[in-house]
Amino acid sequence: MSAQNADAIIIGGGLAGLTLALQLRKNGPDLDITVLERANTDPPEAAHKVGESTVEIGADYLARTLDLEDLLEDTQLRKFGLRFFFGAPDKDLAQADELGASDFFPNATYQLDRGRLEQSLHSRAVASGIDVRRGCAVRGFDGSETSPVKKVRFVDKQGEQTLSGRWLVDASGRAAMLRRSLSLQRPPRHPSCASWFRLDEKIDVDDWSDNAEWKQRCVVSRRWFSTNHLMGPGYWVWIIPLVNDRTSIGVVTDPEILPLGEVNSFENFQHWAAREQPLLASAIEGKQSRLMDFRFLPSLASDSQRVWSSDGWAMSGEAGVFADPFYSPGSDYIAISNSFITDFVTSDLPANELEQRSRYFHVLFRSFFASTMSLYRGQYGGFGDMRLMAVKSTWDYAYYWSILAWIWYRDVLTDASFLMSSEAEFQKVLVLNNRMQSVFRKRASQKNVIAPCRRFIDQQAIPILKSLNHALAGTREDIGAELISNCSRLAEVAAELERILLADAGSGARFQSEHLGDLACRLD
Repeated sequence: MSAQNADAIIIGGGLAGLTLALQLRKNGPDLDITVLERANTDPPEAAHKVGESTVEIGADYLARTLDLEDLLEDTQLRKFGLRFFFGAPDKDLAQADELGASDFFPNATYQLDRGRLEQSLHSRAVASGIDVRRGCAVRGFDGSETSPVKKVRFVDKQGEQTLSGRWLVDASGRAAMLRRSLSLQRPPRHPSCASWFRLDEKIDVDDWSDNAEWKQRCVVSRRWFSTNHLMGPGYWVWIIPLVNDRTSIGVVTDPEILPLGEVNSFENFQHWAAREQPLLASAIEGKQSRLMDFRFLPSLASDSQRVWSSDGWAMSGEAGVFADPFYSPGSDYIAISNSFITDFVTSDLPANELEQRSRYFHVLFRSFFASTMSLYRGQYGGFGDMRLMAVKSTWDYAYYWSILAWIWYRDVLTDASFLMSSEAEFQKVLVLNNRMQSVFRKRASQKNVIAPCRRFIDQQAIPILKSLNHALAGTREDIGAELISNCSRLAEVAAELERILLADAGSGARFQSEHLGDLACRLD
């Protein structure tokens, strides 16, 4: 058994681990970084992993923080936003109600072929001098009097090895080795389960209707580039395009509303789709030979009591926490976790100051995660309610772009001084978001299913959304004043959205996109 040392040891050579390694290299050129990956070879293209669809934080992390914009543009697909269909027609998708954008929002997001991306990240890590070791099976951890984790034991082709590190980071995904070793598991308080698969076949929702008017709604791009959601009470289906005309398809449910145990094979998925989403069932009929993989997970969400410690250990990606794939927040939390960890590893603070900093950022991270979980908890019952989802998505987007994404784009995520000085504003909007999610939760408990009538809620026609997204990439001399303005505007948005939902409740009134358009114009 041999012993070695490193500044940072990262367990897991997937998206979370490799991006962290590259971020550490960028911010600490002289750091000794080692990545231990279990697999011996590159992941296959269209690798079977959650996290193919990015939103603004995750996309910006890859493009700007890690300088991968050219790689993304050359090897991945530009995403045409999130798109939602309600009503489950059996022959013509134009019969459904649609919620989405007619044009791209200003800030780029991407559909990721995880296997292809991770191959590129591996190559860049090796080229930058990072020690990426494949074929390493981690056996356990050893501690010391001052830290529960300082060494990792693993086996590779040379036999048993021990590696000591100043920092040890678990990015092993759902294996969550460190969380389990330290007994830090925490009930996530949000039940969800999923079945998903990939087809070596292009499944294009644009082909699900011949209606010319419907096709002209999106003249700048095809709906195929969107993360397309087929919505129903208690569940949602994703359809995500991948490069080389491959497709990722999955269903996520709240098992307390719609148990998914029966959908544990491709054949059973086809039976389920025939009952719930006939157009999808028709699209995948006879595609068994094109099936690349299939996976069923009875529990998606995960949580940890802590995700890092100034003692020198941390977790990133699914090894730490995972909320829900709805709204695609997975890569966001990789970006956020990795940036906090990079701050710890590259800082030159005395032990007591590092302890204070890690504790403050832990509280901040928990607040972010709680806000994200509030978007889902108790709300799946409303996923078939187009009116609710039109209002809810407007609020959720506006809140995300005004607060969490804003913090990221203004580069103040690890600016403890600014964040502490702005705590009063953050606390007000946190209370406001909790109130709004409570309103949505109450409506969702009714499990309404609104009869479709070809309505189109165009998010590009809601100026508040376009304005907030556009502002992310801008710069402001006084970000404190900008934050106050964002919070004030959110309070107005909340009041108007509550009014719309209350007016709609039980009225059966025809819900028009002008409601939200007029609202946004008044606020702008």
